[in-house]
Amino acid sequence: MKTRLLLGLFALFALLGCQSNQLSKPTATAAPDLSSLPYEIGVGDQLQVMVWRNPELSMSVPVRPDGFVSVPLVGDIKAAGATPEQLASQIEESIKSYVRTPQVTVIVTSPSSSEYLHRVRVTGSVGAPASLQYRKGMTVLDVILEAGGVTEFGKSNATKLYRNFEGLQEVYDVKLDDILKKGDLETNYVLFPGDILTVPERLF
Repeated sequence: MKTRLLLGLFALFALLGCQSNQLSKPTATAAPDLSSLPYEIGVGDQLQVMVWRNPELSMSVPVRPDGFVSVPLVGDIKAAGATPEQLASQIEESIKSYVRTPQVTVIVTSPSSSEYLHRVRVTGSVGAPASLQYRKGMTVLDVILEAGGVTEFGKSNATKLYRNFEGLQEVYDVKLDDILKKGDLETNYVLFPGDILTVPERLF
């Protein structure tokens, strides 16, 4: 009886281990995913400022080149570098003298300042080199397919992934030919904002 129980538990742990390996996604490094970090307002962003029960104080306003926005009753408040929550708190504090228990919400309706921070680039011997909008969970294969695949001159298994992490550039080998032709997903890395994929040309 004990032997059967032990064998059953061993089989269960082995099955769970296999499932865990199958479900895990490859990643080149534990670099931070910018999409999960608090958003910092920047110059050029369009903001929607809403003051509860005070529609006359609510507005849509751009962040000026000097980093400030103009708020009714208050004047200029620096927005660049703050999160929407921090800016809302600043505005609440500034209008306390005019509005009883103010409740302010700030929404970034157009995050223009961060557009190029949240992109992934693919260059070299691909059908259409491109700068693509980053989407959480995108992989090497996703980006290569969006770029039209590898050209006949591409040296697929010499593909490189370049990533800037904490001020340093990291370089990873990508076996793109193995991914595309053999279904070997070992180097089908999950990408991060700012990543660059380069497919070199073959030397004839």
